[in-house]
Amino acid sequence: MNLLIAPNAFKGTIEADEAAEIIGNAILVKMPDANLTVCPIADGGDGTCFLLGKALNLEQVFEIALDPLGRPVQGFYFLDPGQKTAYLDVSTVSGIKSLKPHERNPWITSTFGTGDLIRKALDSGVEHIILGLGGSATVDLGIGILRGLGFLFLDEKGREIPVFSEGFIFKIRFIQSPIPKPTLKFTCLCDVNNHFFGPLGAIPVFGPQKGLEKEDLEKFENECSKALELMAKKSGKQLADRESFGAAGGIAFGLSFFFPVEIEKGAKWFFEKVGIESKIKTADIVITGEGRYDSQSASGKGSFELLQLARKHGKKTVLITSGNGGKDSGFDEVIQLPDLDFSKKDFNEKAKENLEKEVLSYDFFG
Repeated sequence: MNLLIAPNAFKGTIEADEAAEIIGNAILVKMPDANLTVCPIADGGDGTCFLLGKALNLEQVFEIALDPLGRPVQGFYFLDPGQKTAYLDVSTVSGIKSLKPHERNPWITSTFGTGDLIRKALDSGVEHIILGLGGSATVDLGIGILRGLGFLFLDEKGREIPVFSEGFIFKIRFIQSPIPKPTLKFTCLCDVNNHFFGPLGAIPVFGPQKGLEKEDLEKFENECSKALELMAKKSGKQLADRESFGAAGGIAFGLSFFFPVEIEKGAKWFFEKVGIESKIKTADIVITGEGRYDSQSASGKGSFELLQLARKHGKKTVLITSGNGGKDSGFDEVIQLPDLDFSKKDFNEKAKENLEKEVLSYDFFG
């Protein structure tokens, strides 16, 4: 029996590669003769480029960079020298997971560390950056990344504004481009369609998750609009807001003024790169999962896109998830995980125990 194990991350508890290992080990306890193909998946969310780098057997390069508040952390990117390409996630050093709840503050947080990682990758001859946008801690329009790449942002007196100073991007009055400007293009992977502005834009939808107070949303959006006007003036480009410019606090929006930027839906792009369809063709059962399958999942998330491919080839599908969202979702079978008590310190370990227990007790051939 051939089984494809392809879970997404169980957000906030178990990373996709760890979930795949837990599921695979539990199945082998039940069925030692099962033939497993393990391919953890991502859709542009947190860790997408990490999984891509591992799946493609690329060189992982470790570098010290700064986190969203300017503290040194270990960062990394994956290098494909033959294609002059580097893969990295914004979440690696500029991610919200690195901040405690009281540290979340978009007036201060910056993607500068991600820009610094990209600059270091350029020293290896890289000309193309694959950038996973999920899990960011910032709403800085990619200005931190631009600063890491050598752009200077000056205040009204022509003085350089210190990175990580409160209200950094709103103090900008002048922009200086590096000479020479890096020869660089971006492919940004994301799992959301939100524009930057509007009622479903980056600030009202994602701002509160990143620490913005409700009473500051309008002011913050107005200040971002001014920053975009300055970037348009400097670059000589007029860019209309568009789908996915709201991802990761407007990173693709800001970068597009100065570099060629393509935005790709993470799941389909990921699946093509790792050859997921060929793996589905040889499987008898396709097993996936995510933390909580819901209406957003059906708008292009990894598990949903995997389901579409499995249906195309007539394969049995099993979804592992918590909550009731998996019911009537189109999967042949749903393994429902018990809810977690996130107030307890051991909720991560409990999540792993629950996943193993439910897989061990499930009859995949019933």
